[in-house]
Amino acid sequence: MMELDAQTFLFLILSVGIALGFEFINGFHDTANAVATVIYTKSLKPRLAVVLSGCCNFLGVYIGGIAVAYAIVHLLPVDLLVSVNNSSGMIMIYALLLAAMLWNFGTWYLGLPASSSHTLIGSIIGVGLVHALIEGMSVSTGVNWAKAFEVFLSLLISPVLGFLSAWLLLKALQRFAPDPTLHKAPEGETPPPFWIRMLLVLTCTGVSFAHGSNDGQKGVGLIMLILIGILPAHYALNQASDQAEINTCWAAAANLQNYVNTHREIVDQAIAKEDLSLLENQELEFPVNCGVQHALDAAANIAQKLGGLTSFSDLKDEDRWSVRTDILCLADAVTKFLKIGTLPTQDRDSLTTWLKQLRSPTEYAPDWVLIAVATALGLGTMIGWKRIVVTIGEKIGKTHMTYAQGASAQAVAMATIGLADVMGLPVSTTHVLSSGVAGTMAAGKSGLQMSTLRSIALAWVLTLPAAMIIAGGLYYLFHVFFS
Repeated sequence: MMELDAQTFLFLILSVGIALGFEFINGFHDTANAVATVIYTKSLKPRLAVVLSGCCNFLGVYIGGIAVAYAIVHLLPVDLLVSVNNSSGMIMIYALLLAAMLWNFGTWYLGLPASSSHTLIGSIIGVGLVHALIEGMSVSTGVNWAKAFEVFLSLLISPVLGFLSAWLLLKALQRFAPDPTLHKAPEGETPPPFWIRMLLVLTCTGVSFAHGSNDGQKGVGLIMLILIGILPAHYALNQASDQAEINTCWAAAANLQNYVNTHREIVDQAIAKEDLSLLENQELEFPVNCGVQHALDAAANIAQKLGGLTSFSDLKDEDRWSVRTDILCLADAVTKFLKIGTLPTQDRDSLTTWLKQLRSPTEYAPDWVLIAVATALGLGTMIGWKRIVVTIGEKIGKTHMTYAQGASAQAVAMATIGLADVMGLPVSTTHVLSSGVAGTMAAGKSGLQMSTLRSIALAWVLTLPAAMIIAGGLYYLFHVFFS
């Protein structure tokens, strides 16, 4: 059992509570993504729709994996967070979480379907940049820019993909399923025909599950960031790993060490090409972007500390953190090398497998974290849904949503977010769904309310820089007054 002093315990409870608060707001902010279409096509009563959505969000978080969670964690190098003193680490956490909550709550209050993903990622980048400036470091060390570019790309493409895919799907339905019942708006409170209703309910549950497994994972990543920062000795490595898993990590490090050593020259060139290598003689307590010699030294340290080990609890506290740092260093070097376009397929497959095995002790989430985030998101989903539902259901198109339009937008959102989950990419559920609704309205010649679309587009454009400014400003103020 961990024994925590009162101050650390208070920091832990407060920080985790704020992270769960972010997920709670995310729940009622983004509920409209799943329930707007089933409500406006009269497929489900509002109360039943949000309860169903809340339950599916819970399941999405709990069984949806953690790939997206660590896409968030790796956006801001964890080593940067924990290499500062405890006070600065807590200030960083509070600043990014409070900034994300403030912007999410403000856009919800205004009824704007803004992106929680953009908000969170902007907040992380904002505190990372300001921290680097305060510490007199290069801004390139404050954020994992390679991961940031990957995330930006997914956030940029997903709304466009949502609009075009929903447009094409509705056009296909109009041609191959011209049943007039499918392409008319609901009349009064009468529910749609049974098969249409089941289709809409099915896509509603799919979007809810996908929202939980994508957006919910962001909360999981935040809490793991908090736990690793506050209690690195306990959460730096997965204490539940058994001997077989430890041996797999050890073997992966040995295989990577041998490969990097054998291909040293081209690995070094690949890292240099990414412009992310460090000087080989530079002394850093927590190296993240590693040159070849750093990577080889890291692999040797992993082999030394994990050889014959049966449990991570047998390691000294400082050795657990050392192993984590070495894993990050070696993984970083190999990740840069994998970007070589001419790498043989067999080598790429082997390196990818070893990399996954190497990272397994550092990329995990305890069950209690998954349950806590799932509960916060699920409960939030059942509250405060109406503002944004009205925007999506009534203010994007000029006419009432038809059954085919609702089903098309939902199906595209479910597929797009599900694909992003598989690829470990955080996307905006809000923008995928709202852009899908806009695509169906355009395809159905229902007309678009441009004032609403301009407001949504403005929120889309402003969210990332606004979150960066708010989070960076809060971090600077907290640093001045509390450090």
